Amino acid sequence: MFTTNLKGNYMQHFEGKTLFITGASRGIGLGIGLNAAKEGANVVIIAKTAEPHPKLEGTIYTAAAEIEAAGGKALPLAVDVRDEAAVQAAVEQAVKTFGGIDILINNASTVQLTNTEQTELKRWDLMQQINLRGTFICSQACLPHLKKAANPHILNISPPLNMDAKWFKDCLAYSISKYGMSMCVLGMAAEFKKYNIAVNALWPKTTIATAAIQNLLGGEAMMRRSRTTAIVADAAIAIFKRDSKTFTGNFCIDEDVLIQEGITDFTKYAVDPTAKLAPDLYM
Repeated sequence: MFTTNLKGNYMQHFEGKTLFITGASRGIGLGIGLNAAKEGANVVIIAKTAEPHPKLEGTIYTAAAEIEAAGGKALPLAVDVRDEAAVQAAVEQAVKTFGGIDILINNASTVQLTNTEQTELKRWDLMQQINLRGTFICSQACLPHLKKAANPHILNISPPLNMDAKWFKDCLAYSISKYGMSMCVLGMAAEFKKYNIAVNALWPKTTIATAAIQNLLGGEAMMRRSRTTAIVADAAIAIFKRDSKTFTGNFCIDEDVLIQEGITDFTKYAVDPTAKLAPDLYM
């Protein structure tokens, strides 16, 4: 069954499909979950925030309420993606609840844009463990169930691979962790092709109005120059409706994906349509 939500194109109906989304209590992860929920999807909400945070909006439970209000079914699970046993238990609970896993979104990340001298080793460890180790653990844990899915996808929220030194010289630790996620795309796309599992990356062309931008990377001024999470969420849905047998190993940019879907007016995604958009890192 198909429905027309993106201009000029068809997307797979997500009724009965199960998405396992890390970092799904807010931001891009929640946005993707809400889009799929509108099509009747099951959304497994993987995040650490079970209690309200003083500086961050949303918990796994408020996210679950939004998912269900949008028309989907939600399973909120408080999980640290660095913990292999916890991730495996979450996967087992997801399969027990919904019968399988069709799509994995490796979205959970932490960021600190500091150079070598300014980066404390505890922050180095945190970025490598959440961004890279978490991606590997979740992909490994979901793999047996993705093998059984009809059109399985793994999507990493990570940038195109580019070995230009300018992307490393000012924030080496963070870049290594995010490029590590992209290297997982490169390797797993080839490794899992025999199982017809698509593995792709998605990255925003502009900054996205998330807590990281608000609290760490520029405040209100940068928020005004950003797009909403809806553009990344719409691009992700467009990717998931593509054939996993053939659309794999790609490093996608949100705007480019939507242009391919026939979208020409991006004004609706701007936080402030009068402000000049800020390019995201790695663009």
